[in-house]
Amino acid sequence: MSSQVTIRSIHAAPLLGESPKGGWSAEIRPEDSIHAIIAVHTDAGITGYGSVFTDGRLAKAAIDVLEPLWRGETALEPERLTEKLHQNTFWMGRGGTLTHAISGIDIALWDILGKVTGQPVARLLGGTYRERVKPYCSLLMEEPGLMREVVARYRAQGFRAFKIGWGPFGRRDDSKLDEAIVRAAREGIGEDAKLFVDAGASDAHWPQGLKWAMRTAEMLSDYDVGWFEEALVPDAIDDFCHLRRVSPVPIAGGEVLTRRQSFIPFLSRGAFDIVQPDATKVGGLSEQRRIAWMAQDFGVKYVGHGWNTALGVAADLQLANALPNVDLVEFIGGSPYVDGILAQPFALDADGFLPIPQGPGLGVAIDRDKLARYTPDPAPLFEE
Repeated sequence: MSSQVTIRSIHAAPLLGESPKGGWSAEIRPEDSIHAIIAVHTDAGITGYGSVFTDGRLAKAAIDVLEPLWRGETALEPERLTEKLHQNTFWMGRGGTLTHAISGIDIALWDILGKVTGQPVARLLGGTYRERVKPYCSLLMEEPGLMREVVARYRAQGFRAFKIGWGPFGRRDDSKLDEAIVRAAREGIGEDAKLFVDAGASDAHWPQGLKWAMRTAEMLSDYDVGWFEEALVPDAIDDFCHLRRVSPVPIAGGEVLTRRQSFIPFLSRGAFDIVQPDATKVGGLSEQRRIAWMAQDFGVKYVGHGWNTALGVAADLQLANALPNVDLVEFIGGSPYVDGILAQPFALDADGFLPIPQGPGLGVAIDRDKLARYTPDPAPLFEE
C-alpha cells in the first residue's frame, strides 16, 4: 500500500429514530439526534469509521468548516492531522462541536491506519495487554420496583457489572427514594456483581451540592458501590477535591471535559479516583490515550465513558487493550445504536466479558442495511 493514502471526503450521518433516553432536563426523544457516525474516505478505496457524541447536523457543519484543513491530507497520521485540526481552530473555541467532530475523524483515521497496516488499532496505540475486558451494563435509573426488574433482566443476559444513573436520583430531594433505587438495583443484580452509581450532575440545573454528595456517598458505601460518578456539577473542582478526601467510595468524573488540557487541574489537584474521558468527544483515541497515561502518572484509574454507539464501544475496546490497567468498558444496555448496526454484534462470553476484536483497524464492520433504519441517508458513508 502506498504511503500516500490521502483523504478524499468525510461524511457524517446522524443516528435517530430510537435514541435512548438520558438527557438533560428536557428528555431526549427517540427522533432526536445525539450521535453521528463519521466516515473518512481515501483515494486508496479504504474507509475508516468513527463516532461523534453530538447532533448529526452539527457534526456535518463542523466537517464543512474543517474541510480546508483535512482535504488532501494523509490518512495515515491520525495524531498529527487531528492535532492540526485542533491547533487551527482554537479561535473558534476549544471543546464543543468542532472538538467532538474531530474526535470522530480521529477514530476513523486510526481505523484506516489499522486497515492499511493489517493491525488492530490497539497494537498501533501501543500494545495488546488482553483479549477480553468486562463491560459494565449502563442503565438509567427507574423507580425502585422497575429498577429491580430491569437490572435483573440484564443480569440474566450475562452482565456481571452495572452502572445505574440519572432518572429520579437526586432530583426529588428525597434521600429515601435515592436509597431505595440503589437497594433495588443491588437486590436485582446480587451481591457478587459490581455496582456503580452515576448522579448525572451535568444535567441541566442540577439541584444538589456538596453536602448532598457527602451524605449520598455514605449511603452508597452500605451497598458496596464501586464508584460515585458525577456527584457534583462539572466545574466544582474544589468540591470534587473535598468529596474525594472524605468519601468512603471512589469518586469518578470527567465525561464532560474535552481535550487533555482541561483534565490537568482535575488530575493534579486530586479531584478524581477514576477519570472518565469520552473518546467520541474528548478528541478521539489520540487524546484519550494521552489522558489515560497522564491519569496513571497521577495514580488515578482510567475508565472510558461510553454512552455512545457501537463504533464508540469498538474504540473503547481497542484502547482497553492498549493500556496496562484497564478492567472495564461502558456498554449501554438495550441501545439499538450499539446492538443493531454491526454486521457481527458484540456478544458476552460465558464469564460476562467482551472479547476485543482482533482484526485490522477497529475490527468491526457496519451493516449497511441495519444502519439504514437509523439514518435518513446512509449512502455517503459507503459511496466510495
